[in-house]
This record gives sequence, structure tokens and C-alpha cells, in this order.
Amino acid sequence: MRKAGYTLVEIVTVVLILSILACVAVPRLNFAAVSGAKADAVVQQIATSLRRARADAIMHAARNPTGFALVMSGGAPYTGYRIISLHDDAVVATCDIPHGVRCSGGQRFEFSPLGNLRSGSDTELRIATDGREYVVEIAPATGAVKWIRRDG
Repeated sequence: MRKAGYTLVEIVTVVLILSILACVAVPRLNFAAVSGAKADAVVQQIATSLRRARADAIMHAARNPTGFALVMSGGAPYTGYRIISLHDDAVVATCDIPHGVRCSGGQRFEFSPLGNLRSGSDTELRIATDGREYVVEIAPATGAVKWIRRDG
């Protein structure tokens, strides 16, 4: 009486066929989409942090008449940023920029207690990965933050 099952040769053959299919399929995967999604997340995070620095400047105007700033760190491309109080240089928040995302342009964005950019502040930041590029712009008069995607 013979028991039902697979032989070692059959199992090795199936594994070999699956390995060949994987070798053909993996190089065709779109890894640019993964890095693009990473850039999407970073641009939204930086825009949110800029809005936070502006909101903190408005909200704490009575105690902090000088405002808040978002300051990029590291050389170009930047490796991270921090939000600081301009009153006492206290660090409110820090964030790292993931590897593979290039961030360049303006380095210091200072918001006054009215929410507008202080004189001498930068107004533009560029974020890029393979195939995607974003420009984050801050309107000097209002401090409004917007970003635009520019495919490269």
C-alpha cells in the first residue's frame, strides 16, 4: 500500500520554477514608486512642521514676542530639522529626513507672533527623490505654506 505524498524531486522542481519566476519578476518591480511615496511623506511632514512653527508663534505671542523658527540641519542636502523658540532658543521638536530623500534650498524659516515670515527668512525649500520633486513655498506676508509637485 503506497502513501500519498510528494517526492523530493517534485518539491525541488517546484522550488526551482518559483525561483526562476522570482528572478524574472523582481527586477521589474517599481522601486521608484517606493522612494516617491517616501518623498510624499517627507514633504507633508515638513509642511506640517512649518505650519506648527507658525501656529506656535501665533499661539504663544504673549509669552514669546520673537516667534518660532524651523531650522534645517546638516549641509545641503539637509539631514533633518528642528523647531525652535526664538525667545530662548529652546528646541520644541526635531525630525530626521530619511535616507534617499534630498532636501535643499532655504535653511531658516522664522515666523513672527503675527504668523508672517520675519525679515530675512527663507521662503522656499526643495525636496526630491528619484523621479519626484517638490517645492515648498511660504508666503512672506501671511506665512501660508503650500507645496507643489514637479515631476522630473
